[in-house]
Amino acid sequence: MTQAKFRVPHTLVLIFGMILLAQVLSYVLPQGAFEREMLSFNGNEHEAVIAGSYGDVEQTVTLDPWHALMAIPRGFAAAQDIIFFVFIVGGAFGVFRATGAADALIGSLLRKMGRRPSLLVVGGLTMFLLGSSTIGMAEEYLPFVPLLLTLCIALGYDAVTAVGIMCVGYGVGYGTAVINPFTVIVAQNVAGVEPSSGMTFRIILGAVFLVVGAHHVLSYANKVKADPSASLVADIEPDPTYSQVKETKLTTSHIISLVAIALSIGFLVYGIKEHQWYLVEMGAIFLGVTLVLGIIGRLGLNVTAKQFCIGAAELTTTALLIGFARTIEVILVDGQIIDTIVYGLSGPLQSMGSYLSSVGMFAVQSLCNLFIPSGSGQAYVTMPLMAPLADLSGVSRQVAVLAYQFGDGFTNILIPTNAVLIGILTLAKIPYERWLRFILPFMIKVWIIGSVALVIAVAIGY
Repeated sequence: MTQAKFRVPHTLVLIFGMILLAQVLSYVLPQGAFEREMLSFNGNEHEAVIAGSYGDVEQTVTLDPWHALMAIPRGFAAAQDIIFFVFIVGGAFGVFRATGAADALIGSLLRKMGRRPSLLVVGGLTMFLLGSSTIGMAEEYLPFVPLLLTLCIALGYDAVTAVGIMCVGYGVGYGTAVINPFTVIVAQNVAGVEPSSGMTFRIILGAVFLVVGAHHVLSYANKVKADPSASLVADIEPDPTYSQVKETKLTTSHIISLVAIALSIGFLVYGIKEHQWYLVEMGAIFLGVTLVLGIIGRLGLNVTAKQFCIGAAELTTTALLIGFARTIEVILVDGQIIDTIVYGLSGPLQSMGSYLSSVGMFAVQSLCNLFIPSGSGQAYVTMPLMAPLADLSGVSRQVAVLAYQFGDGFTNILIPTNAVLIGILTLAKIPYERWLRFILPFMIKVWIIGSVALVIAVAIGY
């Protein structure tokens, strides 16, 4: 008799369970509230709780049994700005992919770097880091697994080296994201922090983690090259079709498309910094660059429209998760228990002091990512609690967002519930337990350095 394997439920199932749990808690927990005040951060005002002001509410409420179902549409309405922005960004990236510019650039760079082993590792890591840190690339990396495997194996490395280059870059990019629209922008929005603020510190951290990641991957790669039997997948034959990957040439049209994307991101950052642009203006920029890319790529109106819809449709799950996740906060607020939960959590964190509190937030976010591998979904589930917790524990909301980024981004390359990671490992024929042996030492370094970085962030008033 064989035992059935436990399978982690779909993220939507987990979030819906949390919605129901939120309603149950409204019947169990005492209802209370903090007094609040308006604070300003870099010209951006947000509402903050006042420490020591928690007390019982004057009038309690009892939610109807069907309140959770009624709250879901309200959750979508409350998150409509982010949801529509996600669809627009997805559509823009769909048109960008249709031009072939991204595939041609990455393929061309990987082949050129493949002539120099160390450059392939460091350059590849940097390239994947930049893609994830700026425009939130993740699933888009899957088509490049065969090419990277071909190059690494030809240089005397193995499949783990190839996936290490891709995933470590991807993880560091998400963990220290500069302007990732699906993680840092969403989290800063929920926390009431100025969008894209604090990027200088994150860029520095990205460089630090890049060095750590490059050392980890290179050390393993050189060991395998010196002794092939040291490979974690020495007993697994790579797919022979990897040597038949077709080359996509980088054309003038591709280069112009890439310049258009770079200019639009630069213009976006300028507008956010100088004119306090936010989701409406950001969405307009992405719509504008979509039209430009359609013209440059000679896609025509119909193909541009079709690819835009395809790109937007690919992010439907992300948009749904954002709406459902937002519902949790709606119920906690309706049940007048969100402040009760924050008050209960703030006690241990406040007793730990601001430095250890920031590290505690990192640990909580890392654990949450196991159950909510959607970056945007996790931001909407956790940041409504973490932002006021930061106020109470003497940690800035910017640091709370950074702790979220670390917990969500870095563990993306560790947890088995991340579909992108499992997809990459499946393509490379790397068993998860073998990958764990490779990546766990790097994650230990990340947890240590990340904790130190959060302590420094608190110390400098980040």
